[in-house]
Amino acid sequence: MPACCDDIFLYETNKVIQIQSTRCIFIKWFLYMIVFSYICIALLYDKGYQWKEPLTSSVHTKVKGVAEMREEILENGKKVKRVLDTADYTFPLQDNSFFVMTNFLETKGQVQGLCPEYPTNKTKCSSDQDCIKRLSEPLSKGIQTGKCIEYNQRYNTCEVSAWCPTEATEEPPRPALLNIAENFTVLIKNNIDFPDYNYSAINILPDLNIPCTFHKTQNPQCPIFRLGDIFRETGDDFSEVAIKGGVMGIEIEWDCNLDSWFHHCRPKYSFRRLDKISSYSLYPGFDFRYAKYYQENNVEKRTLIKVFGIRFDILVFGHGGKFDFITVMVHIGSNLSYFGLVTLIIDLLINTYSSTWCQSHVYPYCKCCECCAVNEYYYKKKCETVVEPKSTLKYVSFVDEFHIRMVDKQLLGRSLQDVKGKEIPRPLMDFTDLSRLPLSLQDPPPIPGQSEEIQLLSKEATPRSSSSPSWCQCGNCLPSQLPESHQCLEELCCRKKPGACITTSEPFRRLILSRRALQFLLLYQEPLLELDADATNNQLRHCAYRCYATWRFGSKDLADFAILPSCCRWRIRKEFPKSEGQYSGFKSPY
Repeated sequence: MPACCDDIFLYETNKVIQIQSTRCIFIKWFLYMIVFSYICIALLYDKGYQWKEPLTSSVHTKVKGVAEMREEILENGKKVKRVLDTADYTFPLQDNSFFVMTNFLETKGQVQGLCPEYPTNKTKCSSDQDCIKRLSEPLSKGIQTGKCIEYNQRYNTCEVSAWCPTEATEEPPRPALLNIAENFTVLIKNNIDFPDYNYSAINILPDLNIPCTFHKTQNPQCPIFRLGDIFRETGDDFSEVAIKGGVMGIEIEWDCNLDSWFHHCRPKYSFRRLDKISSYSLYPGFDFRYAKYYQENNVEKRTLIKVFGIRFDILVFGHGGKFDFITVMVHIGSNLSYFGLVTLIIDLLINTYSSTWCQSHVYPYCKCCECCAVNEYYYKKKCETVVEPKSTLKYVSFVDEFHIRMVDKQLLGRSLQDVKGKEIPRPLMDFTDLSRLPLSLQDPPPIPGQSEEIQLLSKEATPRSSSSPSWCQCGNCLPSQLPESHQCLEELCCRKKPGACITTSEPFRRLILSRRALQFLLLYQEPLLELDADATNNQLRHCAYRCYATWRFGSKDLADFAILPSCCRWRIRKEFPKSEGQYSGFKSPY
């Protein structure tokens, strides 16, 4: 079966490191409680257990109120007061809107004819040359005839063919003519329907006392609204808005719980000013024009009325929900991912606040930096740094230096002994794996003249032999047998500075040169291994190489690319020689 098919029948899982820390446990359960509380609140308060359907709606409005305007003087000299009812100040609009007139300007007795245009910067003239025949601009009241005639004693304007006299550009009256409209009331009848649930409702409740007037706290379900109260809810002054008009939104929100055990479907009213009035507004307010046509002496006339008022837009939105098992599962499943934030936050604390960071940023101001050291310990247990296994990457270790040097073979132009390389910390030895440290089955016989106590490595240099190369610092190294182009890889001593060779130390003798310990390791890895006489030295020699690399470099990743010092290699070869006498030298496993 191909290897790609084998992966299909394998199950992979993550490895977990358990940290026994009261602080981490407290943070974990504290964050778990926050996430669990959020899920419960979202599930209950926001009704995450329901499948919600948007509503369909229809609106019908009726405005009530009568207004009496100030006295007017007719042509016959009589004084009258105009009374306006619903038909006079309300205008039907499309969609869910209605309009209430609050102010107006009238131009009476207009007839079709020729007359001077109302004076503006564009219509003023001094001669006929200033007027263009048949010119009609968007803001003009008619079509120019090409003549310049007198408008009044001060101005001459272009003559136009239009409804005459033309409308004057005037400011609306202050206060508004229908300022009393704030006492008008409007009845809003709103029907909603949820087709999927076959449920309908209306905002006029059966137990509602009619007549009533809406009040936010005392009577919040009443569908009859006083116009002045609507503006008071938004913080606007009805008298000021009534002069030039405006746009007001009446919002009806339906949040219906259609479950039988907690049925609730009532509207909630709110109000919002939709036209933003500011000092930068070019066309503030809301207005439009309409005309009333009539016949007088067989002449068609009209009264042009510029109406200012308030447009009310009724905005209906909401949804209805019922319990749905699939929705509950989707809601819970989508929120379970928040528990992963707990692990992310704790890992972030462990990965970020190392003791190095504390010492440079916190310790000068705060003496309680022990937690950072603990986090660094957790970080070392949790994270492992892996270097890309390039064939040109090599590692060297000197007995008189605590760190390890990483060098790139491609950059070598001289012996390894003189290359600085990048310094990396030495990994700690893991004593739990017996295969990484060769232990003697029994103490070897003592060397004559040497005490039973472990002797420290002397700092005094061993007398240099005549065959030692110039780069040797311990006196026991030998020239390389590799070709000249590869000799730099074996030009390495166990020491960076002159001193005693590591091969003379007791740890080297007991860990590297112990034949019984090396045989035990070979059998430990392969119990049925046959150690024949011809192959034994080769196997023991390579095992000794590996033991030295593991001892001096600690990490298997580093040991695979470690370069052994010349003195150590030749000492091992002397102890376990090759019959032919020719050695291949270092070979990378990659």
